[in-house]
Amino acid sequence: MPRETKQAKRERALAIAERMNEHYPEAECALLYEGDPFRLVIAVLLSAQTTDKGVNKVTPLLWEAYPKIADLAHADPLDVEEIIRPLGYYRTKAAHCIGCAQMVLGEFGGTVPCAMEDLRRLPGVGRKTANIVMNEGFGIVEGIAVDTHVFRIAHLLGFSNAKTPDRTEQDILTLYPREHWGAINRQWVLFGRETCIARRPYCDTCFVRDLCPSAPAGG
Repeated sequence: MPRETKQAKRERALAIAERMNEHYPEAECALLYEGDPFRLVIAVLLSAQTTDKGVNKVTPLLWEAYPKIADLAHADPLDVEEIIRPLGYYRTKAAHCIGCAQMVLGEFGGTVPCAMEDLRRLPGVGRKTANIVMNEGFGIVEGIAVDTHVFRIAHLLGFSNAKTPDRTEQDILTLYPREHWGAINRQWVLFGRETCIARRPYCDTCFVRDLCPSAPAGG
């Protein structure tokens, strides 16, 4: 089978984007954060290695106990750990939550920064988290948040063979014009949950099957 040209891959990527737009025209961030960028930062931090549904059960309890950034900044780590324990990795996550609150207060005047380099200074915040916060919290799109769903789907679609999320993001960015970047994480996450499921993908009913090089032949 001949190797796909860069132009052909871009055309295929755009065709997939069109179908994603048709299938998920109003995809939104699944995490609940009440429009507050700080609460969004914490929700994304807590979502590592767990489900958004699980995070959404825990964060109301966290904000009830610590309604203000200053409250969380001065929290006892053991108390925070107890609240977020169901999410796993609760000790590390609790330390990051408190550390983020302390840095936002101490270095950013109580306001979450909206620049990539500043966001990545916050404890536990990598490029993926920063991209989500910038996109969802501030409407600034500088990249694509590559979580486990986006990473897996990008590879299955033949858009990247990179071994890291950051390099995978760069591969996707070269294929899609900037106006598509903001929707990709939201749409691909839904696609990964509903159709391109890691353990059992529904390839037979997939709406981009004919555009996916990983789809099984026939059927």
